[in-house]
Parts: sequence; C-alpha cells; structure tokens
Amino acid sequence: MESKLELIRKSVGAALLISLGNFALLKLGNPIGPVIFALGLLGVCYMGQNLFTGKCGFLFQDKIKVADLLIILIVNLISGYLIGMVYSTLDVDVVNSAISKVSTWEFSVAFFIKSMLCGVIMYIAVYMYKKGTPLGIIFGVPLFIFCSFQHCIANIVTLGVARTFDASIILCVIGNFVGSLFMWYISKDSIKKLESSKEIK
Repeated sequence: MESKLELIRKSVGAALLISLGNFALLKLGNPIGPVIFALGLLGVCYMGQNLFTGKCGFLFQDKIKVADLLIILIVNLISGYLIGMVYSTLDVDVVNSAISKVSTWEFSVAFFIKSMLCGVIMYIAVYMYKKGTPLGIIFGVPLFIFCSFQHCIANIVTLGVARTFDASIILCVIGNFVGSLFMWYISKDSIKKLESSKEIK
C-alpha cells in the first residue's frame, strides 16, 4: 500500500510526463505531435506513476480507494496547471497554440461525449499495457488526439499554458471517468473468462 506522500509524488510525476507530451503536441501539431504524445502515457505506465485517467477505469477491478483516486485527480490537476504555467514562459508559439485550442472547447453534450470516448481509449490502452503490450498506448493516444477526444490532464496543462480557466474541464474529468468505467463494465465478464482460462492452463 502506497503512503500518501508516495501517492502524491507519483501523481505529480504523472502530470509532468503528460505535460511533456502535451507540450510537444502544442509545439508540433499534427501529425507528429500526437505520436510523440504517446511517450507521456508510456512513461506513466512503465515508470509506475499515478495518472487519474489511467486509474479511474480500474477503480473496482484493482480495488482502488475512492479517496486515493481523488488525491490522484486533485494532484494531477493542480500540478498539471502549474507545470503548464511554467511552459507558458518558454515559447510564445506554444502559448498561442494553447489559447487557440481552449477557444474551441465548450460546455456541451458533444464535449462530454468526446471526453467519454477518450476514457474508453484510455482504459483499453492501460489494460493492454497490463497484459504486456504497449500497442494500446502507441495507437490509442494518437487515435484520441486525431479524433479530438478530450483528456482532462492534458487539458489542464493546456489551460495552464494559456493561463486561463474553462468550465469544460469539469465535463472532461467526469467524461473520462464515465467512459473508462463504462468500458470496464461492458468487458468485465469477458476479462474474467479470459483470466480464468489462463489460470486453468
């Protein structure tokens, strides 16, 4: 069991890794940025960091405490925003890109659905990593970016770079959570069968 200090430390680490990928996305744009962004989630998984969007779909599957998940979320959001503010001092082109991106966000049903679909992809990507392959991350991260699906920790970094706030981040957090858990729910019986068959072998 992780101590609270370790939980927080790993949550800051996850925000930093995602922020690096997001910086590349803001700097380079399509098609290179989305591919490089995948390094952020690869780093989170292989280095054992605590990312809300990588954990929330496993709330029941891995028996994660709700209080711990909330700590991860809060630390991811706060540290992600602060790191974004630091990035805003480095490159004016990145700042302009962030401001432009935030201007397209809206508090709407469509934005919520895009956040849910990102959550679905995140669950698949992390589940595949847990099963021994990085392919879910390598293909999944560019997929959700090219489709304009919304990732709450990447978005909070973008808000920090733009030095602003947008209420759509609330929809994004809830959508990522709901999408990830929905993917777990509809696949949990199949997962149990697969794991049981492997144990028998």
